[in-house]
Amino acid sequence: MKSIAIITARGGSKRIPHKNIKLFYGRPIIEYSIEVALDSGLFNEVMVSTDDERIAEIAKNAGASVPFMRSAKNSDDFSTTAEVLGEVLGWYNKARIMYEFACCIYPTAPFITAGKLQQAYNTLITKNADSVLPVTKYPSSIWRSLQMDENNKIAYNWPEYQGRRSQDLPHAFYDCGQFYFFHIQRFLQSGKLIMDNTIGLEVPQSEVQDIDVPEDWDIAELKFNLAKKHDRDN
Repeated sequence: MKSIAIITARGGSKRIPHKNIKLFYGRPIIEYSIEVALDSGLFNEVMVSTDDERIAEIAKNAGASVPFMRSAKNSDDFSTTAEVLGEVLGWYNKARIMYEFACCIYPTAPFITAGKLQQAYNTLITKNADSVLPVTKYPSSIWRSLQMDENNKIAYNWPEYQGRRSQDLPHAFYDCGQFYFFHIQRFLQSGKLIMDNTIGLEVPQSEVQDIDVPEDWDIAELKFNLAKKHDRDN
């Protein structure tokens, strides 16, 4: 069963310029994603989809392939991950290179490990899942969340839960934004990464950090440093 890792790394980040190759603990951050994909031993190919020549050069030096440059159509601020994956898989189909499974890995995800990728792949196979992705719990109950209007007036989103203790309410989870391991044909048929039989792998908050603005980057480095210290101490 052939598998491909697809690392999506366009060059047009505005809030953090050159985010996908910005140094994170002394290395371009994309190198962490490439390294764990290679180290996992799961993939026949680890490729990077990018529109940026500098990203392509760094990716190739780190051991990934860049068989073609991403189209301008799928490189703007409105392009979805599903559209980018569709372009990549369409290119391989035209080249008559077929894979059964793919893992979309984001380039700013230094908390991914080879072990997590292996766990996701094993879950995908053993449970015949459509896709598998890491998720984490919201730090507080969303069922007790509030909304605020333009006059700063507060109201409950779900008033029926206002008298319930948070520990009595169900947990809610969100997508960690790290990777999606999926069955290619099912993805192409649905056009979605979260399908009818998608399974989540829970990971702790300490191993999750969206990186959208410079403050997020700083928090990610702090978490990463704590994780490295924990590994050394154990």
